[in-house]
Amino acid sequence: MTITAVPGRDYRLLWSAAVCSQVGDSLRTPALALLAATLTRDPRAVAAVTVAGLLPPLLFGLLSGVYADRWDRRRTMAVVDGGRAVVVAALAWSVATGHAGIATLVVVASLLALLGTLFDASAYALLPTVVPPERLAGANARLQAGTAVAGGFVGAPLAGVLFAVSPALPFTADALTFALAAVLILAIPAPTPRRSCTFRPGEDAQKGQSRGHNRKINENKGGVWEGIRFLRRDRVLWALTVGTAGSNLAIGGLASVLVLYALAVLRVPEAAYGLFAAGAIAGGLGGALFAGRLAARFGTLPTLRVVLLGQTLALAGFALARHPLTGGLAMAGFTAGSTIWNSLRAAYGQRHVPPDLLGRVGAAQRVAGLAAAPAGAVLAGLAAQAFGLTPVPWAAAAVFALVTAAVWVTFRARTGPPAAPPH
Repeated sequence: MTITAVPGRDYRLLWSAAVCSQVGDSLRTPALALLAATLTRDPRAVAAVTVAGLLPPLLFGLLSGVYADRWDRRRTMAVVDGGRAVVVAALAWSVATGHAGIATLVVVASLLALLGTLFDASAYALLPTVVPPERLAGANARLQAGTAVAGGFVGAPLAGVLFAVSPALPFTADALTFALAAVLILAIPAPTPRRSCTFRPGEDAQKGQSRGHNRKINENKGGVWEGIRFLRRDRVLWALTVGTAGSNLAIGGLASVLVLYALAVLRVPEAAYGLFAAGAIAGGLGGALFAGRLAARFGTLPTLRVVLLGQTLALAGFALARHPLTGGLAMAGFTAGSTIWNSLRAAYGQRHVPPDLLGRVGAAQRVAGLAAAPAGAVLAGLAAQAFGLTPVPWAAAAVFALVTAAVWVTFRARTGPPAAPPH
């Protein structure tokens, strides 16, 4: 059986809102870096703007999951996007009037990242209310594909052009995309209990619990840790979380030196680097086309095991490559695997985690992944400085090999139903 296109007006609205926001994000992110560089040549100040956008998800990611579970997720997403529209519009006005400084950029980057953590936690938990459980893999894949196209092929190429016309223009466009996304989200009807994620027989020992018990979970003062406790009690979800963190460690390291590696080792011409990067995005789109079909044909966990093995081989091929074409093909295969892994991992959690814990569990998984990527970047930078660029992709392949081995053992040894929600 194959999974057909995900139907439903509600999903199309959610998909459109996500894609619209991604266009704005891909306009704003490079524009912030360009604006910082025009304001100062101090690398510490420019780096501070980047760091300001990275810290909030790490510091407040778990807390965002708590509120995503306590508040109405649809309204939360709409309010967050409305707030981000106001923040970016204020930045556009400051830039246009010449009042923006480095301190302004740091504050704006921090606010947007903080609001984004709450939006992401709510969106992860909202998706199962608008898509049938058996189609979550395809729905997640289509979201990834849409945002990848919006960011890589639409927003990013336009950012420099708009900034050259007027430094305030990318931020104005970003504010408009946030406002439009908020309207699209508000058009989604409030979910009813029957539309919430359903569980297979025997997988949710607490399915019949009362609303009072759900409120007890939400109002628990230790709510920040409920997601972590649930993850630790579920062997498969914990393996997916640790596997994602390990993968991000390798990906963060490879990404941090990718441009240097492509230019120096693969000998990609500078003028063609954009095409090289576009090939990787195209690989991700290919993965999105097959994620749902592979899960339906072979099962989610068997597919995830094979995908990790394929990514390990793709990284080894990339490390061996010495030509732009072979390196680009290996990277496209790797990013295809990343899309499939992320889509199926998210779908598995959305099917097996009780709705009252989805925000917290998803937030805990995201924080683990986000923390690993910068650590990998630092390690790769130090390694490249000491030993050169060539060992970096081999080290990334070795990390993926370890993750693959651990996941294969865990999934093969899986017994019993997923853990029940804690009392």
